[in-house]
Amino acid sequence: MTDLFTPMDLHGLSLRNRIWMSAMTRTRATPDNVPTPLMAEYFAQRVEAGLIVTDCTAVSEQGKGVINGPGIWRQDQVEGWRIVTDAVHAAGGRIYCQLWHCGRVAHPDMRGGELPVAPSPLPAEGKFKFPDHEADFPVPRELSADEIPAIVADFVTATRNAREAGFDGVELHGANGYLHDQFLQDVSNKRTDAWGGSAENRARLMLGTIDAMAAAWSMERVGIRLGPSISLYGMGDSDPLATFGYVVRELDRRKVGYLTMLEPNKKDLEKGVAIPQVAKTFRPMTSLPFIANTGFDEAKGMEAVSSGEVDAVAYGSLFISNPDLVARFAAHDRDFNKPDPSTFYGVGPKGYTDYPARAEAAA
Repeated sequence: MTDLFTPMDLHGLSLRNRIWMSAMTRTRATPDNVPTPLMAEYFAQRVEAGLIVTDCTAVSEQGKGVINGPGIWRQDQVEGWRIVTDAVHAAGGRIYCQLWHCGRVAHPDMRGGELPVAPSPLPAEGKFKFPDHEADFPVPRELSADEIPAIVADFVTATRNAREAGFDGVELHGANGYLHDQFLQDVSNKRTDAWGGSAENRARLMLGTIDAMAAAWSMERVGIRLGPSISLYGMGDSDPLATFGYVVRELDRRKVGYLTMLEPNKKDLEKGVAIPQVAKTFRPMTSLPFIANTGFDEAKGMEAVSSGEVDAVAYGSLFISNPDLVARFAAHDRDFNKPDPSTFYGVGPKGYTDYPARAEAAA
């Protein structure tokens, strides 16, 4: 029987198990967005994961929306990432780079006064978090149709850079209210040109970016992350089943490397979502390697994999505070390190590389 510990073949890439480490923003890059040796230590601590997916990594200066977040559009960033991938591979791990454009989820005060861009001039909900205060999101600048091909080209360059940096593949961040998600969902896309209106038009940026990334590497080495029931930053769609169903079927037709889909979190469910069970809804639409994320513990993950509902489960905060999460699952550990949300974002090793492994905790 297949379970979380069963090895997985991802299009010729051998993964030691089906316990993936989800992409998570941790803000430990330099102020000019270069990955650091501390990041290499952090990821190398977690190499027992079947596959590690990095922090969201900006593809351009325009695309960055996180203070001290990593980028991959310059050569010094490529060299910084090479230290990370070398450390992970030396320990026998596998690692993908999550490529990202923040779209409207940014603030001019961390971008030299430049407004963020979006499909339509509608601000994100919530607050942009600076280290010492919060601020409302501004009304973004609407992208002209002529600007969109350059953004796709940035993802092509980033894909090539990721390959040069030694990554095993790349993942397009198409969820959580960032640029590709903003174009896809009609709450944030009110365009009337070829990039708005129908689901097919709204999905053009996402699918076109996938095609371009695949041409720069291969379709098998390109994954994607979607969140049809995630309301972060005010996201939503009038018909998420039709919109995301179209995208999932198109991704299946392209034979993209894998599909990660986020289940709604507690806050999303409290607001009321149209699709409370994402994997159960969308898995029947595709034969792609299907990875579920959000809200899973060992037992729920085991059930999802053994039932065939998903091929793997991506874990987030549990991996933050338990670098040896796979070993803890194997030992059926019930005494996990508790994650400290106050250190999720910040600088330095505190709450990043200082969580003890099982043997250290016992000692």
